[in-house]
Amino acid sequence: MSGHSKWATIRHKKGAQDAKRGKIFTKLIKEITVAAKLGGGELEANPRLRTAVLKAKTENMPKDNIERAIKKGTGDLDGVEYVELTYEAYGPGGVAILIDTLTDNKNRTAADVRSTLTKNGGNLGETGCVSYLFQRKGLITYPAERYSEDEILEAALEAGAEDVSAEGDQIEVLTAPDEFNDVLETLQQEGYEESSAELSRIPDATISLDNEKTAKALRLIERIDDLDDVQSVSTNLDIPDDFNPEDDLS
Repeated sequence: MSGHSKWATIRHKKGAQDAKRGKIFTKLIKEITVAAKLGGGELEANPRLRTAVLKAKTENMPKDNIERAIKKGTGDLDGVEYVELTYEAYGPGGVAILIDTLTDNKNRTAADVRSTLTKNGGNLGETGCVSYLFQRKGLITYPAERYSEDEILEAALEAGAEDVSAEGDQIEVLTAPDEFNDVLETLQQEGYEESSAELSRIPDATISLDNEKTAKALRLIERIDDLDDVQSVSTNLDIPDDFNPEDDLS
């Protein structure tokens, strides 16, 4: 669990530091469009769309962008047809990697994922080879420097969360997938500002590597996450709290 939380924190910080806001918005627009296409444009009647819109709001996406993406999904505006694909892979040291994508070109996406894995010490696996190691959960993180674990614990459990734990400089809240939106919105209404919030694949157990292999694995994961068609990357890598991505991810 701590490995995923640490990777989510690194990704969130690097997204801001590296001025990747436009790429983040593009991925969110894809998810909103697909969610609206599959379940309609009404937030209350479409849990997946509601989750996507909440995620977009946590990233400060403009309201107009969200509304246009919904209209593309419902057919009120012209849009692109996307297909959902999940790839399962192994990285340096045997870490498990799950790669969720949305694409309008399966061949391009498969080639990009395979090439990125091959060039960075990973390899594509067969369907089912690592997915059994993960559970789908809602993951919300809060800065430990701003909130205490006890106050988040009390508020989150009362809102319906499954678990709360301190992981390094973050406090993470785990929820069942169908409780994620309600827990996040309740905590927002009570004045708690999250560092990140997403539906994630959480590993049942993590594996630890030495710093060199950890750096190589994270470099691979980051480069996969940076691909245009990739929506999210999950891993069972346990990242030490003292691991410094600025020093080790060059």
